[in-house]
Order: sequence, then structure tokens, then C-alpha cells
Amino acid sequence: MNKAYEILKKYFGYSSFKEGQEPIIKSILDGHDTLGIMPTGGGKSICYQIPALIFEGITLVVSPLISLMQDQVDALNTLGVSSVYINSTLTPKEMHTIYMEISNGDHKIIYVTPERFENSEFIDRIRMEKISQIAIDEAHCISQWGHDFRRSYLNVPDFIKQLPSSPIITAFTATATPKVREDIIKNLRFKPNVFISGFDRKNLKFTTVKGVNSLSYIKKYLKEHSDEGGIIYASTRKEVDSIYSELADRGYRVGKYHAGMSDNERQQNQDDFINDKLTLMVATNAFGMGIDKSNVRFVIHSNLPKDLESYYQEAGRAGRDGLDAHCILIFNPKDIQTQTFFINNNQFESSEEIMNIKREKLGSMVNYCHTSKCVRSYILEYFGDDRIENCDNCSNCLDDGEVEDITIEVQKILSCVYRTEQRFGINMIVGVLGGSKNKSILNWNLDKASTYGLLSDYSQKDIRALVDLLVGDEYLEVTKTEFPTLRLTKKAFEFIKSKENFTRKVTKIQRKTTYEWEGSFDLLRKLRADIARTEGKPPYTIFSDKTIQEMARYLPTDYEGLLDISGVGEKKYEKYGIKFLEVIKEIKGDTSPIEVKEVLKKEAKPKKASTKDSTHRISYQLFLEGKNVGEIAAERKSKFDTILSHLFKCMDEGLEVDLSRIVDSEKKKTILAAIEKVGGTLLRPIKDELPKDIEYYEIKAVLQELKVNQV
Repeated sequence: MNKAYEILKKYFGYSSFKEGQEPIIKSILDGHDTLGIMPTGGGKSICYQIPALIFEGITLVVSPLISLMQDQVDALNTLGVSSVYINSTLTPKEMHTIYMEISNGDHKIIYVTPERFENSEFIDRIRMEKISQIAIDEAHCISQWGHDFRRSYLNVPDFIKQLPSSPIITAFTATATPKVREDIIKNLRFKPNVFISGFDRKNLKFTTVKGVNSLSYIKKYLKEHSDEGGIIYASTRKEVDSIYSELADRGYRVGKYHAGMSDNERQQNQDDFINDKLTLMVATNAFGMGIDKSNVRFVIHSNLPKDLESYYQEAGRAGRDGLDAHCILIFNPKDIQTQTFFINNNQFESSEEIMNIKREKLGSMVNYCHTSKCVRSYILEYFGDDRIENCDNCSNCLDDGEVEDITIEVQKILSCVYRTEQRFGINMIVGVLGGSKNKSILNWNLDKASTYGLLSDYSQKDIRALVDLLVGDEYLEVTKTEFPTLRLTKKAFEFIKSKENFTRKVTKIQRKTTYEWEGSFDLLRKLRADIARTEGKPPYTIFSDKTIQEMARYLPTDYEGLLDISGVGEKKYEKYGIKFLEVIKEIKGDTSPIEVKEVLKKEAKPKKASTKDSTHRISYQLFLEGKNVGEIAAERKSKFDTILSHLFKCMDEGLEVDLSRIVDSEKKKTILAAIEKVGGTLLRPIKDELPKDIEYYEIKAVLQELKVNQV
């Protein structure tokens, strides 16, 4: 290992290895195939780069992303390590030059994409060289149980088999469950020494936030951390653009990154972020793999990720310098529908086995959001590490709320699931316990069940939260069937027999806030009523109850604070802002004058249609009665598109519209594939990708469903 230490100091500038690096490097230098499972920021690259500089021949590094390999090659060349990449960005002339340089021994490390192993010219040329090591980076990509399965990785073992000599095979990943580890070994067809450095990143604080408006929360968080840099992940391009615009308008040095942008734009923003010209990056999950920026102080997920592997990998981009960093997940139940929708309608993956794997992974991600135990421990146990009772650095362990005994409530929930023969899903169980008169409950005669109405003192939302808690803590499980139902687990039966108490923490601050804002809400609601009366308008057209409640909770006292409230735009601020700020200051006993801020004039937006009459609701009622869009249009003497827009408006208002009556499932899958290919929502480009028998209105219907699911 003396040579390894010498190289470590000479090229990388370190006197000692990070935890877990030395035994991996020793295994490789001793000639053993090796699999290294190391946390993000653990220094996986050095583990194959140092042996590459000691071995006589070349090292091939299989890397999944072009941007990732370009960054790594640039970094190595800067350190004085001659390396090069081979990928689709090179011209034939550049490729020829690189092959000549490799033959001349000019490069020690060659980075290639997995797709290169489908290229006969590459295979013919590279197998003539002395290959001492083949390093598989992001090795989870070779496993269908992994979160980024890439079929092209499966070509690597076939290439290895064709080589005249047997190089050392090394593989590395930061996110591999026990099942994924088994799959990596099986698919690479090797018998490696396996090293697991542990998945815990002690410097990362994990926080789960529920029941908030994502954008409002992000803006409030940034106000308190204005001197720190971070990444904000969103699940759709539309949301990335929305968050980016809001933060840019507020003067933040922010960039954005998603697949809808040009390569040059993405690269420029990425470079500016890495070089600290930008402090914030708003991005889809396309951003970040291999980005070695050590001073990211926080990562915020504004939507639910598809699985824990993705979440831990993306969250792990914070705090790579070892200093304290914050990982925040904002949970909204709507995100579950969005992720489920994309799993069920993935045109490019028809394998039921893989779809079931994805559903199972999504279920684990949702349970993470609901668990009452240490969330760090939940992550570590998922990846096969030991359980932690209290990490003192996550939202659950740091919760200093009062302990509330909910034993009776839990017993009632478990009893309801059991006495209804474990045949129903969450919504039905919540409805039965709450005493709902829902048509489905009455049709099943569940209003006659012994557990009907046992929790009628609770709101449906509160009952749902209790059920989610029991799912998250594994007392209940949701079946992976077409119509998921709740079942009691072994843990539930043990709890019932043990007669132990069941407790949860209730945050003191939340109780205090709830108590305080009730009086403020009444005063603000009275002001709203006075304004409405003067203007002759319904009160909700001034501000909704939800907006008034949020004002009452946070009591903003200035222009920016009021605009942070959901439902307060610049126009409404201009009309009513000063009046509401005056009442809020009175509530708080603040006698300072209100700063009158000129509202920036933006481009006028099209006015919304009048809501004096509910013509769209009439169309909706006719649709519910079984009439199709064409029949409704004829009856109401309207255009087909007008009736369609009525139904879409009802969907925006939260009403259920069965779009399968407008576009069938096969056409929907075809349209979704076209949307994915085009990478946008413009109708004409999508239409050009589709068969002639698919009409524009059918495309609009699918886009509307996507929109509603992403809200």
C-alpha cells in the first residue's frame, strides 16, 4: 500500500484515506474482483483511480452520464493524471485520434458510456489493448431492482468474456439494497470481495414536512438561509420553471436544469452553480449525478421522489464537505397519485415484474414520510444497515412535542380493518371509522359494521393521518394488487396481544399556533366580509378561507411576507394588501408604519371566465348522467371543445371526471409515449408523433389528466 499512499499524496493531495477506501484499494491491488458500496461523498472514484495508476495497462471506467465522465476526466487531467473519454459527443476524427493515443500509451484511464459496448469499432479497437481493470461506476444501473436500470449495462459482461485476458472487475455504487447487491453480482457474473462502508451520513439532518404549500415553505426557508447554497428538486419541468421564476424575481442567484432546455443552457447553468456564480439550482432529477460540489448546504425535494434510492442519492449531494447540511422532503399526498400514474402508464416498460418492483419501492418511499421512528434509521434499515433508536439529527428524533397516547384510536383502526375482513383500501376504512355516508360505504353495507363511526369525533384528514402512521410503522400493509387493500401485519397482531400503549408525539408549536391563529382568523375574516359587502362580492372572491387561515397563522407584516401567502398575488395586494396588513399589525401590537411598496407591473394575463353562472357544472352533470361530449354539445347547442373545456375546469376544481370515456387506455398509452418523446406539452409536435386516428381532443384529455395529477 506504500505506492497507493504515495499516489494519494502526489496526485490528490491527501495524507490519509477516507473510511472504507483503504481495504477496497488493497483488495483490488491484490488482484481480487471487488464490489464497493460506499455513501455519496465517500470517495468511490479514488478506489479505482489509484489502482489504475499502479497497474501496467489501461483502466476502462463504465459511466452512465456523459456530463459525469466529462467532469471526472477534466478533474483528473487537472491533477496531472492523463485520461480521456469516449462517447457520442466526439467526431469520427476526434475518435480516431483518441484510439491512436490509447495505442501509444498516452492515457491510463478511459471513461466510456455503456452504449459503447454495442459499437463494433470500439470493441475491436479496445480489446487489442492491455486492459488491467474494468471499473463499473453507478453499478446499480445493471440491476432491474435498482432505481436507474440501464439495459446497456448488461452488454458489459459479454464484452469482458471476449477479452483475451481477464482484467480485474470492480464495481461501485452508493445506493444498493441487499437485493440490488445480489443482482449486481449475478449480472456482472463475478465473485467479488464485497465491502460495505455503511450508508450513514451523520452530518446530514433529515426533515420531513407535511401539510404546507411547497413554494411558500421554500421561500420562507431561503429567507432564513439566504447566505447558503443548495439544490431544490421538483418532479416536473413546469414546477422547476415556476419555482425558478419566483426565486429569480426575488433576486436570488438561481439557475434551473431540466431536459426541456438546450444542452448549452444546461451546461452553462451547471458550470455557474459549481463555480458559485449561482447559489441555488432548481432542477428535475436529471441534475446532479457526479456533480462534485462540496459546499451544498441543503437539498429540498418539493415533490415525493419515486423511491428511497433516488431520494438518498439526491439528498446526499448536500454536505459532501463533511459539514452540517439539511435534507428536506416536502410531502404532499397528491404526489403519490402522480408517481403511481407514471408507473402504470409507462409506455417503455411493459414488464409487470418491473412495474411491481417500482410500486413496491414507491410504497417504501411513502412509508418513509409517515413513519414515527427515526427517519435516518428507516433509510439505513432499507439499505441493510443496523437500526438506530435515536439519531438526534432528524425531524422525528428532534421533535420535542408532547407524547400523546393514541392506544384506543389505534385499536379501533386495527379492529376496523380486521372486522371488515381486510378487504378494503385506506379511503374506505377512513370513511367507515369516520361514519361517512359515502355511496360506496352504503352499497357495501359498511354503515352496519360494528366499527362504523368509532372515530366520528375526528376529521377524515386526522383519521387518514393515523392510518398512514400505522402503515409507515408497519402495523398495516397495503397490498400490491390492482385494487390495494389494507392488511394487518404480524407486528399488529403482536401489539393487540401485548396490550401495550401506543404513543405519538404532537408538536407543541403546532398546538400553540393553532390556538393562537383562531382569534386572528376571525378578525381577518371580518375584514374580508366588510370589503366584500362594500364591493358587493362574495367574500371568497376577495380571499379564500385557506388564504385567510395562512395569514392568521404566519401574520406577515410587510409586502414580501404577504405575497408569500398562498392566494395573495400582486393584483390582490394592490387592492387589499394595505388593509390586511393594518389589521395584522394591530393583532401583533405593532405600531410601526406600513411601507407602501409599488407593485411591479407584469404582463397582463388573460382574464378568467366569469363564474356568475356555473355553466361548466351543468355540462358536468350531464356527463355524469351518461351523455358523451358530443351529445352534451348538441343538447346545449355548444361546440365540442367548449364542453370539453367545461369538464377540464371541473377537474381543476377537484371534481372527478372519467376521462376513459373520452380517450381509451390504448390511445392514452400511445399519447403518453409521444409526450415523453417530444418532452413538452405543445399539441402540434405531439400530434405529429401520433397515428392519424388520434384526435387533438384526445391529446388534450391526456394532458389534462397529467396536469391534475401533478398539481
